[in-house]
Amino acid sequence: MRQSSYSQGRQDRPLLQQTIGQAFDATRARHPQRDALVVRHQNLRYTWQALGEQVDLHARALMALGIEVGERVGVWAPNCAEWCILQLASAKVGAILVNINPAYRLGELEYVLRQSGCAWLLCASTFRQSDYHAMLGELLPGLPMPAPGQRLSDALPELRGVISLAAVPPQGFVPWQALAARACEVTEVAYQARQHGLRPEQAVNIQYTSGTTGAPKGATLSHHNILNNGYMVGASLGLTADDRLVIPVPLYHCFGMVMGNLACVAHGSCMIYPSEAFDAEQALRSVAAERASVQYGVPTMFIAMLEHPLRTALDLSSLRSGIMAGATCPIEVMRRVIEQLHMGEVQIAYGMTETSPVSLQTAAGDDLEHRVSSVGRTQPHLETQLLDEQGQMVARGEIGELCTRGYSVMLGYWANPQATAQAIDAHGWMHSGDLAVMDEDGYVSIVGRSKDMIIRGGENIYPRELEEFFHRHPAVAEAQVVGIPCATYGEEIVAWIRLHPGHDVDGETLRQWCKAHLAHFKAPRHFRFVDAFPMTVTGKVQKFRMREISIEELKRG
Repeated sequence: MRQSSYSQGRQDRPLLQQTIGQAFDATRARHPQRDALVVRHQNLRYTWQALGEQVDLHARALMALGIEVGERVGVWAPNCAEWCILQLASAKVGAILVNINPAYRLGELEYVLRQSGCAWLLCASTFRQSDYHAMLGELLPGLPMPAPGQRLSDALPELRGVISLAAVPPQGFVPWQALAARACEVTEVAYQARQHGLRPEQAVNIQYTSGTTGAPKGATLSHHNILNNGYMVGASLGLTADDRLVIPVPLYHCFGMVMGNLACVAHGSCMIYPSEAFDAEQALRSVAAERASVQYGVPTMFIAMLEHPLRTALDLSSLRSGIMAGATCPIEVMRRVIEQLHMGEVQIAYGMTETSPVSLQTAAGDDLEHRVSSVGRTQPHLETQLLDEQGQMVARGEIGELCTRGYSVMLGYWANPQATAQAIDAHGWMHSGDLAVMDEDGYVSIVGRSKDMIIRGGENIYPRELEEFFHRHPAVAEAQVVGIPCATYGEEIVAWIRLHPGHDVDGETLRQWCKAHLAHFKAPRHFRFVDAFPMTVTGKVQKFRMREISIEELKRG
């Protein structure tokens, strides 16, 4: 009888039984004069002691604003030192940090503030094409600050104020620079009492899902969830206080604030922010200038770094490891990262916001084949199973929906019990919607999203397989595959292709290449050559937009 697609992670490393504040204070005590945070675009550097002083000042200031345990504090800003300080300060006073996508427009911002019931909001002044002050001025007619009992907005009855990162914000905004002065209003005794009353199981963070299939849902995560996930991710990387980690991924996402910030907090490693949003040149310069040992990124980020002309001019030899996650990783890209970025111990991680995020990860000791063809094995203290459409566990080697159970599974979707019940079953399993295969050794390979699977003429086609196939062509830098409706076959395949610079290949050439190497039903009928793919701010490809664009273009054509 074939083994079932179930695995359990190792149990030999105990989970931390601490709040984020307790873990931070322990690291601060161990390494007071070591670098904790380097923010290159702000020209700021903090030791663990100096960062701790800023965190404590701003935590007491939050208490002075009247923020109580369990109240929500939103952060709407790109990567910066203040983001990190607020993350740690809010955790120390028991507030729940609400991460808001910096790319959100007015309607999306209003929805998240209302749905989470934010009491206070920290915002940048501008980011890219967005004027945050102007947008908030439109949303909050009650600015400047209302008299007691009044509201900033009838639509946002729980919002009491907005803190701005601008040096001189418009009237009505509380300047960040003035916030620390309010710390003196709260005694050290009251501050310590607040921290002592917190428990690891309490909620500390709400992160909103993309909302591509409806309104965004707020995944609610505890200290225990995200501190331990950062700890275990860092342990797999072998992080120590000697490591310096470049974090070019957004802090508003789990990749940045959990796998980045909290992994460093748990292990005493230095956090390095190269820029407010991803910039390949600044990421490369940060590695060289800071002698970084670890680098994070999604595949598109690593591709941009590999192709940047500055790469060969800089000394990147300090790198040893890192994580590539957030999207499926093409095998050839992984090989180039290992060879050309010196990241011989680079790992793949897989997960979702609702699981804090990482549930599967490769290891530095895994052979190259496993590190490039899978997303690893089940993380410590977690369980994985693959289920068929009837909810039955499939045999190893067969495709099923990936489900996770254990310490990392979210508390639920904020104020949305119906959506929570649909995602987490009665036995505590979080259903991912991703299709995967588990091999005999417990390594899991993702073959696609259940909603992304293409059914053409009765044949199941997995986009990941085709994307890997196109990456083997010497002219192809990136490939993304989607299905669109077809009256004859149910669905047809569209391949979006980005070529390497200096290469010129047309659809007919690729069509013939497919004919020589693929079963006929897998060959795309349509090719679209692009310079870039529709992306989220976290670097994930938006396949739903690719479908919409492809359908519209083919209608016109």
